[in-house]
Amino acid sequence: MFSPSLFVHNVSMANTSIPFSTPSAVVTARSVPRSASAIAVAVRSTGAVPRTVGMSRRDLERQGFAGEVGQSVVIPRRDGATVIAVGVGERPSSGDLRDAAAVAVRNAQRHQDVTLDLLSAGSSNSADARAVTEGALLAAYRYPGITAKPDTQPRFASLTIVTSGAAAVERGVREGEIRSRATYLARDLANTPPAHLNARDLEVIVTDLAPAHGFDVEVFDENDLEEMGCGGLLGVNKGSVEPPRLMRLTYTPRNPRGHVALVGKGVMYDSGGISLKPSDAFHVVMKMDMSGAAAVLSTMTTLKDLRCRNQVTGYIVCTDNMPSGSAMKLGDVLTMRNGKTVEVHNTDAEGRLILADGLSLAVEDKPEAIIDIATLTGAAMAALGPDIAAVLGTGSKVVEQLTESAEATGEPIWEMPLEKARYRKLLDSNVADMRNIGGPYAGCITAAIFLSEFTADVPWAHLDIAGTMKVDGDESWRSKGATGFGTRLLIDAVMNWSA
Repeated sequence: MFSPSLFVHNVSMANTSIPFSTPSAVVTARSVPRSASAIAVAVRSTGAVPRTVGMSRRDLERQGFAGEVGQSVVIPRRDGATVIAVGVGERPSSGDLRDAAAVAVRNAQRHQDVTLDLLSAGSSNSADARAVTEGALLAAYRYPGITAKPDTQPRFASLTIVTSGAAAVERGVREGEIRSRATYLARDLANTPPAHLNARDLEVIVTDLAPAHGFDVEVFDENDLEEMGCGGLLGVNKGSVEPPRLMRLTYTPRNPRGHVALVGKGVMYDSGGISLKPSDAFHVVMKMDMSGAAAVLSTMTTLKDLRCRNQVTGYIVCTDNMPSGSAMKLGDVLTMRNGKTVEVHNTDAEGRLILADGLSLAVEDKPEAIIDIATLTGAAMAALGPDIAAVLGTGSKVVEQLTESAEATGEPIWEMPLEKARYRKLLDSNVADMRNIGGPYAGCITAAIFLSEFTADVPWAHLDIAGTMKVDGDESWRSKGATGFGTRLLIDAVMNWSA
């Protein structure tokens, strides 16, 4: 039996207390334990139905169940555990098994001891085991909320995954737990109301997590940033009463094989500045405009446990974007860390301004590749919708590896063209090296072209996760609210990075 230890997020500060969630305990076993109150069994769309289900294929078909991915039938037992038949298709992929595990858990929420017998339907390798674990734990996620009411919603106490006992499968389960734990953290941070989580609060969280998770932290406050010439971050922060923070997180294994830098946008709340956003439902979720920073931090918490062989440097760039008498104005010119000047034409195009400083600093570390992740443009959402993130970059190998990781983790991305020859002129300014927006069209592309001005000759890729940062209702392994999108993708990418 396998039961890895998990950390518990428990961060309290003088001015606030942030509720954090923790994944349920996971164990593995070679057979279904007697204590199980619900058993999820994989059923293919063809072939024999496992005896555990207790129903024939014809009986299942009468219930509208054909064994396709996403289908399920709950079969109560008077004298035993409830059985949940879960469809996995004809030849299930790891992604199919991830979705099947999510369906199983959503059908078993009122049971205390849940067992998943799904791996026998796949190849029972580490990728399948990881996917099943992730699907179950991520579907079980629920943000604790800030409320005086006790949490009375049912939640399973333990999760058992039936495995062959092979070392690779056991390793896959553990990796799935670690990656799910990180995604819980990313979701918790993005779901937290802005009054409970500002840049200084995040600094406390980062410094608290660092010792246990094997990374070092350097924190730069507003005075440091002034000396460093980080005019983009300081410019965006001018309208806020809360000071900015830039944090450099470093994970260095013994004899590292490579070096990757990550840069995360951490706008803790985005009002739009004096280019004020309309007061609508989307404005409410602007607490999630720090989802990129949350993904970078969460990724860093896994590297020690996963024994990552690459050096990883993470930059978390944090501020609010608020309107006030001191706020950044249209027409202002900011000087970035790398010396380039930017004329501000829209204060709501602030994410690229703070990323410019983070990217400039990352270049100075001389990594083999840079990946930035940000809830950057509504244009990406308009082009690709809420399920697919955009990727653009100057490093074809970086984009290629991100695409492979997206496929492996079920976090889809789509490459869009970085058309500098056609669209760089849209960023031209009469008074500075460039301006921060390029007009009403191709907004995702012009934003990436802007960022590319700060990556020098380092291979670089940009992930625009504006559309994928949240869901309005439970969808497979995505639970309502912040999705933590990009966390598992980045983990996979840096774990498998090869120059």
